[in-house]
Amino acid sequence: MKTLMDVPTLRERMTSGQRTVVLDVRWALGDPDGHKHYLAGHIPGAVFVDLETGLAAPPAQGLGRHPLPEPAAFEEAAREWGINTYDTVVAYDDVGGVSAARLWWLLRDGGFDDVFLLDGGLAAWRQAGFELETGEECPSLGDVRLEPGHMPLLRLDEMEAFPGTGVLLDARAGERYRGEKEPVDPKAGHIPGALSAPTTENLGTGARFLPAAELRARFRSLGVAHGKPIAVYCGSGISAAHEIAALAHAGLEAALFPGSWSQWSQLDLPVAVGPELRGSTPARRPASARGQDTRQCQSGG
Repeated sequence: MKTLMDVPTLRERMTSGQRTVVLDVRWALGDPDGHKHYLAGHIPGAVFVDLETGLAAPPAQGLGRHPLPEPAAFEEAAREWGINTYDTVVAYDDVGGVSAARLWWLLRDGGFDDVFLLDGGLAAWRQAGFELETGEECPSLGDVRLEPGHMPLLRLDEMEAFPGTGVLLDARAGERYRGEKEPVDPKAGHIPGALSAPTTENLGTGARFLPAAELRARFRSLGVAHGKPIAVYCGSGISAAHEIAALAHAGLEAALFPGSWSQWSQLDLPVAVGPELRGSTPARRPASARGQDTRQCQSGG
C-alpha cells in the first residue's frame, strides 16, 4: 500500500478532474499561526485542518499533550473537510510531512486506506512552479465512515516491557532523547530500552522522504527487521506518526504509542538518560530527579 504521492501526480489528478480531497495540516509546536499561513497561500482547493482541535483531544494530565481524538469527533471533522467514502485524500504541510502524518495515521486507523502524504509538501509544490490560492475553502459535507482499530498501537501499560521483545524507536531529536534538554515536557530523557531514531533523518533533499531502500537500511541498522515487533513514540504522538509513515514506505509496520513522552514523563515511571545502545544498561535518573520540572520554553517535537 503506497504512502506517498508526488507533486506531478497530485497536479495530474487535480487537472484531470479526479476526485481528490487535499488537506492542509499547517502546524508546528510553538507556531500557533497555521491557519494564517494557510489563508496567505495554499494549494488550490485545499481545506485547512487544525491539528490541535481536529486531530487531537484536549491535553489532559496523565494522557499527554495530544491524546487521540474521540472517534465520533474525528469522523465528524473528516466529513466537514469534505471526505467521502471513495475519495482519494492527500495531506500536506510545510514541515516535511511531520504534522500531516498525524492525519494520515488517523485516517488509516479509521479504515480509510486511500490517503497519501504529499512528498515534499508545500515546498515541493512551490518548487514545481504551481500556483497558490488565498482565503478559505469551504467544502460540501462528506459522508465518510470511520472506525478506529486498523493501525497497531500500544497502551501505556505495555510500554515498559516492550523493548524486551521488540524494537522501540524514539522519533524525537537526539538531544531530547539523551536528556540534554527538554523544552516542553516535565522530565528529560527517554523510555528505558528505546533507541534514538530522529524522524528528521527519514528525509532527504527538499524535505522529501528518502528512497525506500535507504530507509530500510537505516532501520536495519537499528535492529529493525521483518517479523520483529516495532513501536514508535515521540513527544506527544505527532512526529511518531511520521516515523510510522517512513517505516510503511520502507515496507515495515510499526505500532504507535499515542501518549508518547508527554504521557510517560507526567507519571512516576522510569526515565533513562544519555546514549543507549542495544544490549546496554541505560543510565537512569535518581527518583529525586524524576519529579523535577525541566520545562524551558514552548518549542520542540
